[in-house]
Amino acid sequence: MNIVVDIGNSFVKVAVFDKDEIIQQEQFLSGQLKILNEIFMQFPYIKNGIISMVGNSDKRTNKLLQSKLKNILFLDESTLLPIKNLYKTKKTLGKDRLAAVVGANYLFPKNNILVIDAGTAITFDFINSEGQYHGGSISPGLHMRYKALHEFTSNLPLLAPREHYSSPAGTTEDSIITGVQSGMVNEIMGIINEYLKQYPELKIVLTGGDAIFFDKILKNSIFVDLNLVLKGLNRILAYNA
Repeated sequence: MNIVVDIGNSFVKVAVFDKDEIIQQEQFLSGQLKILNEIFMQFPYIKNGIISMVGNSDKRTNKLLQSKLKNILFLDESTLLPIKNLYKTKKTLGKDRLAAVVGANYLFPKNNILVIDAGTAITFDFINSEGQYHGGSISPGLHMRYKALHEFTSNLPLLAPREHYSSPAGTTEDSIITGVQSGMVNEIMGIINEYLKQYPELKIVLTGGDAIFFDKILKNSIFVDLNLVLKGLNRILAYNA
């Protein structure tokens, strides 16, 4: 039984795995250790764990995990991987991007895969059928685009995403929503189509906080897995066991 801990800028995501199956999953604000303690009380036989951190180290969480686990793996650029990482600046590669492609490669072995992570930023990452990760691209995510329009202009309001919108839009608020969302959908579709030209049998895997929102809008055949990063981290842990 393994525990996987993904420490982000604001939230900590935790999953308990029995082999490849998630049997418990929690998300909480960084530094809130009560839930983590409750997990170890519920599953006292957890011995192995992996920690992925974005940004600053969460010292209290790390200390608790080190006191509870027999074997603990901190994901970094030197960690052994079940894929070939061809990224040129491995030290700057986001651990969530790396874990996502490992997870996708495990779910769809021997396939060319485009992983789209629609979160704070939207990332596109490509791993080929030989298990070689080549990198991809990064651009602002949905909420970041809304926030940028509000903060870098004098009069535009801060708006939230809306499932239905039309073009042309007849009000300023509708224009913002149409511009942000249709622009982002066209960006995603354009990148997908560029990869499909090279790899017609391409698998497309969508994950991240806004995955469900975009899955309703995008027309391509896309596999959605909201736990892709957690599954990738568990796969990395198993590979290093």
